[in-house]
Amino acid sequence: MGYGHWDDSAYAAARTFRAARGLDDFGYTAAMRSTPWDQWTAHPDLDPVGVTVRESRDSEEHGRSLPIAVLFDVTGSMRVVPRIMQEKLGRLHGLLQRKGYAEDPQILFGAIGDADCDRVPLQVGQFESDNRMDEQLRLILLEGGGGGQKSESYELAAYFIARHTATDAWEKRGEKGYLFIVGDELNKPRLAARHIRAVIGDDVRQDISVQSVYRELADRWHVYYILPNRSSYYRDPEIAEHWRGVLGERFLRLDDPAAVCELIALTIGIGEDRVELGAGLADLRDIGSGTEAAAVRKALAPMGTHPRGRGAGARPAGTEDDVPFGS
Repeated sequence: MGYGHWDDSAYAAARTFRAARGLDDFGYTAAMRSTPWDQWTAHPDLDPVGVTVRESRDSEEHGRSLPIAVLFDVTGSMRVVPRIMQEKLGRLHGLLQRKGYAEDPQILFGAIGDADCDRVPLQVGQFESDNRMDEQLRLILLEGGGGGQKSESYELAAYFIARHTATDAWEKRGEKGYLFIVGDELNKPRLAARHIRAVIGDDVRQDISVQSVYRELADRWHVYYILPNRSSYYRDPEIAEHWRGVLGERFLRLDDPAAVCELIALTIGIGEDRVELGAGLADLRDIGSGTEAAAVRKALAPMGTHPRGRGAGARPAGTEDDVPFGS
């Protein structure tokens, strides 16, 4: 997947059309809510059962594809974050491409729930370069479940990305993609084999340790966990300790959930040596994201010195807001 080009005008026109007619941006969720809960299912385009691979490939249009996967926790109050992303998707794409943060971004959206109790614990779209990424995002079922035990099935989503994606970025150039998990709870204690069989369809018979799943994932992906300020767990030390143990400094705490697009874009731009933090924050202010810039700056500040962020391809900061970045 990953053909075509993003069209801001078409994206804006579609949003205006839905608003004028009172249509929910997440139409599939609205349709499911009119049916009994025990009949809820993932949209066929996002159902992971039996999926062999989701592919991010180069093409004549996009000769240097960069795979980006954004997976949202859609339990409880976290359901609002995909709506924020959909509302600001044009801004995300604009930062990535028009500001030169990524040459040929291809974005996959997905959703995470609780495999112990939710009807739809995992949803995974395709890597897209054009307005189909908006269509995929809006097909996500915002189930809003969760089991109330302070954990969701993030490790199951990590397994899918590790085992069921293929990218030309890695296979041709040895370059990792970017995975952002947006949530507010812990992984399950182990990745249960029964969850893999039921939700994805792989014939796995033994449980897998969470650490081994993320180690395998890190072979081909830069993995970040974003904790937005949307729940009572935002300041919970157990959450921070858990995710730092899994991902180290790629655990990002975000004061303002409205800044999730900006944080993702700037993290990629810095990771790709296309921009330094100070210049990126100036870019955010230029596009009217001044408030979000403050939250992004705070989220990235603890990460220390980025070993590649001073490369020749990065636009220099030259502002008082420059803060070292690490990975």
